[in-house]
Amino acid sequence: MRAVIVDCAIYRDGRRREGPADIVAALEEARGAVDAFVWIGLHEPTAEEFDRVSEEFGLHPLAVEDALKAHQRPKLEVYDDSLFLVLKPVLYEPQGDTVTTGELMVFMGDSFVVTVRHGEGSPLAAVRRRLESEPEVLRQGPTSVLYAVSDAVVDRYIEVAGELQVDLEELEAEVFQPAGSEAKNTASRIYRFKRQVLEFRRATGPLGGPMERLAGAGVPYVSEESRPFFRDVSDHLTRAGEQVEGLDRLLSDILSAHLAQMGVRQNDDMRKISAWAAMAAVPTMVAGVYGMNFTHMPELGWVWGYPAVVGVMAVAVVGLYRLFKRRGWL
Repeated sequence: MRAVIVDCAIYRDGRRREGPADIVAALEEARGAVDAFVWIGLHEPTAEEFDRVSEEFGLHPLAVEDALKAHQRPKLEVYDDSLFLVLKPVLYEPQGDTVTTGELMVFMGDSFVVTVRHGEGSPLAAVRRRLESEPEVLRQGPTSVLYAVSDAVVDRYIEVAGELQVDLEELEAEVFQPAGSEAKNTASRIYRFKRQVLEFRRATGPLGGPMERLAGAGVPYVSEESRPFFRDVSDHLTRAGEQVEGLDRLLSDILSAHLAQMGVRQNDDMRKISAWAAMAAVPTMVAGVYGMNFTHMPELGWVWGYPAVVGVMAVAVVGLYRLFKRRGWL
């Protein structure tokens, strides 16, 4: 069990207190004190490892099942003895210009907070350090942890959206660079980028409803004083969602522009090929006529017949070249 417990601490009057290592004893101590709660952080626990936590903390079986299986959409569930919030932290990898998402589940009750992390990118360690340096926030109880975790995840959304914006500007410059210097597989890069944005939207979009519920009235374990903080998180989430929507629209426009450019360039190539084929067709036709080996053909006995035919072919080719050049086909 200790292998999956990242941290376990009791907080009283906004300060971290040294308590028992056993989670059951820590919970009993927190419930026996005034203005105290216990915060336990778990990383990818198995069903057997999580059984004791769920039993001692009275967690709802459906929420426990979601926390163990992961692959959940962001949501907020209200049960008799606890709240259950699912968040999807995002992680940006600049080496591959990719966005990966993890999962973060938060159980909150009257005197406890249990966080379950799946994957990478969860900001829990930094959140815990920041909260422990702000005792006036921790005095708000378990709600302060729920707010701080949500705020850190949403703030990270805004940061990742900004990093994706930089990548999108580079991709846009690549698409609209002069012909002849075009990089290969631009369309596939655009589609890969679009998949990253889609993955990002799966994290930000569904979270709007839960944040609005936490900012409103009627949610147990969420005090009136903490609702303005959740409204602030909701505003930041709206901003992140607008950035993601803007990225998606720009990607669609860039893809359309790239496909249009490809069509124009293909038309230019076809015109060039057609022009060269037309110039080659004239001497081919004349040579084909004089290659039929008929006995009686005009100019066969004429001394200047050969140079005249060659001259006619050259004049025709030069005339066609100048015509196509003037019309922009070459």
